[in-house]
Amino acid sequence: MAKPPSEFMLCPSILSANFARLEEAVRSVEKGGAGAIHLDVMDGHFVPNLTIGPAVVKAVGRITQLPLDVHLMIEEPDRYLEPFREAGAGCISVHLEVTPHLNRTVSRIQELGALAGVVINPATPIAHLDAILDTVDYVLLMSVNPGFGGQEFIPASLAKLSALKERIVRAGLRVRIEVDGGVGEANIGDLVRAGGDWLVAGNAVFGPGDPEQNTRDLIRSMREARR
Repeated sequence: MAKPPSEFMLCPSILSANFARLEEAVRSVEKGGAGAIHLDVMDGHFVPNLTIGPAVVKAVGRITQLPLDVHLMIEEPDRYLEPFREAGAGCISVHLEVTPHLNRTVSRIQELGALAGVVINPATPIAHLDAILDTVDYVLLMSVNPGFGGQEFIPASLAKLSALKERIVRAGLRVRIEVDGGVGEANIGDLVRAGGDWLVAGNAVFGPGDPEQNTRDLIRSMREARR
């Protein structure tokens, strides 16, 4: 049974890992102090890429006791909630832009025993979250356009993050904010100070250098930003 997610954590994205050495990659970031493993699920329709399914999520769950944070970048996510939960997903997020009955979807994720997240793309205003903000467990802000790893951080995402944090605090909610896209040493401190709770990093972890040490360095920067 995976441990519950921390309120403040780094979530390495295996989209940027070497899948031929996936077990080594996951164990490295676990040793480095990662709070969860982020898994990007893409269908080639909602986003222009095709990645993993429940079988890979289940395989990662055999490697680690860390929570599995599954981001569904797919059309018709309701059809796949149960398979991903059964595969071990502890957090499941769906895109506001592609989910017509969002309240029902969020409720179903929670009924299945997972934390429910709603994702918004860079061009989606945070005001579109108002009707669901008091129901979700977390909001995932995309700071790049979804579909591919290794993209550059969109600077306007920082102000968007601050505005969302202010909305959550003003409403007295305990909703976590996750940020995904172009996260690295250059901006991770600013993201924490702006209100980010869970930060997803791919290339910054699995790119140049040792994934374990990269994880430690990013977490250290996050902690320093909270002081």
